[in-house]
Amino acid sequence: MKPKLFRALGLMSGTSIDGIDIAMIETDGEGIVRAGQFMTHSYERGFREKLRAAFGPQAVMRGPEVLALERDLTELHAAVVSGFLLRYQIAAENIDLIGFHGQTLWHDPAHHVTAQIGDGAELARLTQIPVVNDFRSADVLAGGQGAPLVPLYHAALASKLPKPVMILNLGGVANVTYVGGHGQDDLLAFDIGPGNALIDDWMLRMTGKPYDVYGEMAASGVPDEGWVDSVLAQPFFSLSPPKALDREAFKPLMPTTLGAADGAATLTRLTARCVAMAVAHMPLKPQTIYVAGGGRLNTTLMRMILDVTRIPVAPVDALGWNGDSLEAEAFAYLAVRSKLGLPISLPGTTGVPQPMRGGALHIPSQ
Repeated sequence: MKPKLFRALGLMSGTSIDGIDIAMIETDGEGIVRAGQFMTHSYERGFREKLRAAFGPQAVMRGPEVLALERDLTELHAAVVSGFLLRYQIAAENIDLIGFHGQTLWHDPAHHVTAQIGDGAELARLTQIPVVNDFRSADVLAGGQGAPLVPLYHAALASKLPKPVMILNLGGVANVTYVGGHGQDDLLAFDIGPGNALIDDWMLRMTGKPYDVYGEMAASGVPDEGWVDSVLAQPFFSLSPPKALDREAFKPLMPTTLGAADGAATLTRLTARCVAMAVAHMPLKPQTIYVAGGGRLNTTLMRMILDVTRIPVAPVDALGWNGDSLEAEAFAYLAVRSKLGLPISLPGTTGVPQPMRGGALHIPSQ
């Protein structure tokens, strides 16, 4: 008997707060994955700044401003779903499920707290498609880090690759998945440090641009290795994985005495050296580092990663994967696993004591 395949949409708004990614996959929630169409919607600058201003521990209290922002975010996600279905001529009734990550505003697993905004019930009502959201809470409450959640999807995609292999996601926060030769029992995943977030914040502060295009600013500067050493002396980096970070964790640590180019080079070097420190935690040295997320387009960062790790580095696109849509695809995959009652996090991926189910299912109301 063939396994049931679900057609699911995944919605991702990450810590880079550049916009909403939406992707469609067909999957049985385990080893079968067929990636489909993808689209991205960029946030307007004003909305991006509203999200940026909401980051912080106050988000946990869900005051009036956060609730208003959640309503706007949910309605925007609904519009993106509608636009996606229209663009690809797909009827809503032909979609089984939506995985709705929402927007993380604060993540503090040490205190069993995580705050994502996004109203799953309202999105289900607006789209008339069942929605799964709230992927992180159960894991955090059980003592896990609540992140990263994408590794199970990485493992499904990487099942036929030579092992061991490392998948590096360079979003606002950088995280890695180590896939050994024994499936889900040989997974290790953790946040490794800043990805693009500090570089983007620096560029915005120093140049008014939202990011360093292709790493050109960093390429024109000289990194301050002493400053990088001082950051890497922070306690987080000596912790054994699994471990997770909030986007704001290193925000105060900016190279404020440097000029624009040298600061960009220094922050780029910091991310690269975080990757090298992550490799040191792997059971075996990976054969290849495959890179997803916007950071894979930063050629200076990719060169620096090769320089500090001495491991071949390539974008996941070289595997036929879509490096822009991977996280959105992952939340479609996790939504199906959630509906089927399968674990979405493991001891080796978030540090949770046992394989953990998660997510909340919302059936559309009229």
